[in-house]
Amino acid sequence: MIILKSLQEIEKVRKACLVVADVLEGLRDLVRAGVSTGALDEFAERKIVAAGARPAFKGYRGYPKTLCTSVNNEVIHGIPSKDAVLRQGDIVSIDVGAIVEGFYGDAAVTLPVGAVAPAAERLITATEESLYRGLEQARVGNRLYDISHAVQSYAEAHGYSVVREFVGHGIGRSLHEDPQIPNFGQRGQGPRLKAGMVLAVEPMVNLGASATLVRQDGWTAVTADGSLSAHFEHTVAVMPDGPWILTKK
Repeated sequence: MIILKSLQEIEKVRKACLVVADVLEGLRDLVRAGVSTGALDEFAERKIVAAGARPAFKGYRGYPKTLCTSVNNEVIHGIPSKDAVLRQGDIVSIDVGAIVEGFYGDAAVTLPVGAVAPAAERLITATEESLYRGLEQARVGNRLYDISHAVQSYAEAHGYSVVREFVGHGIGRSLHEDPQIPNFGQRGQGPRLKAGMVLAVEPMVNLGASATLVRQDGWTAVTADGSLSAHFEHTVAVMPDGPWILTKK
């Protein structure tokens, strides 16, 4: 069941989303060669708690950390570790969620570690643009898969593949609510978008093929062919006058 939110509820989601945005802004300044993903995680947890919020991921279905940090061919759900040290030329996807007053915010970015290969830079740029192409479709009267189709068509037009095993989601009082939002689909299909829907749209785009595997830790998803993967996410509210990107300051 898709839960429509009142303006007051959307404003509470916005509070959580602004905490997430602040954390990601701070992490941009920390990502560099020699820094561990564990150190990034510790920073994020401190910043979330200092804001009077709670980490949304830590303890969720047994997940052990505040961030998901996925490096190079890791797609999503990489577990931060002090042993995982970033190197020049890596790319790292950072996914973070926060809870404020019982409402969730969720966003992700993929960042270069210093100078990266042109192919990696192009992948990051295209993945972020595919997110904004999808968000633009989050309008009253459109269909859910209009978002999906916009993501897929942009990514594939630039020679990339979209991950099919993992999807975006509704969000509000729970981290994952209906509807699921795949990053592929036919325009004009799926539920009609209505004012009050709040959605976490999150393209996961691979340099190679779309297939993924999950490592033995039970969390970290990687590309089956070892190719690079990028991931971006915003939480967006469908409003009467258009999309409101809640995780954008």
